[in-house]
Amino acid sequence: MTIKRLGLDIDGTVTSPKTFLPYLNSSFNKKLSLDDLTEYNLANILGIHKDEFFKWLQANEKNIYANAIIADDAHPTLESWEGKYDLFYISARGNHLLDTTKNWFVTNSVPFHHIELIGKHDKIDAIRKHRVDVFFEDKHDNACAIAEECQIPVILFNTPYNQGAVPSNVSRLESWPEARQWIQQHNKSGRA
Repeated sequence: MTIKRLGLDIDGTVTSPKTFLPYLNSSFNKKLSLDDLTEYNLANILGIHKDEFFKWLQANEKNIYANAIIADDAHPTLESWEGKYDLFYISARGNHLLDTTKNWFVTNSVPFHHIELIGKHDKIDAIRKHRVDVFFEDKHDNACAIAEECQIPVILFNTPYNQGAVPSNVSRLESWPEARQWIQQHNKSGRA
């Protein structure tokens, strides 16, 4: 396979899956750890109605995203790919967060060629439009749908909230160094 364009989710993939924890713990008087996040729906984890969580998220998302922690080893991996691959970030964040998001990338010196905030979890149309060769994700159902609908490999970063069976073209990995190795092993273009 020739790999030219990498598609990357942002939250929980390029940013640490622990990013929301201090905000959730402070706002909801909890002591949650990453191991407690056994499902993607945070309202369920917190035991609150989804509308209450959505209202909280609207009030806090800009601050959370502006101060998000980059995932362990993501930065050196992405830097090593900057001149070799097109780095296209496709996120479920709403487009009203584009300035906040771009500022985070610049402030943290995270390389990018394109950032698209689509405001929904279904990324299939954007992935097809941009002709992504491999996608990096942390949401289980997204990873499965992208792999099946787009017929491309998907790297699923393993977390407590994304467990479950995956199609054969979804590779569940533990770290960014593993992702770098996966790309090196699967790319036939001569790019490392």
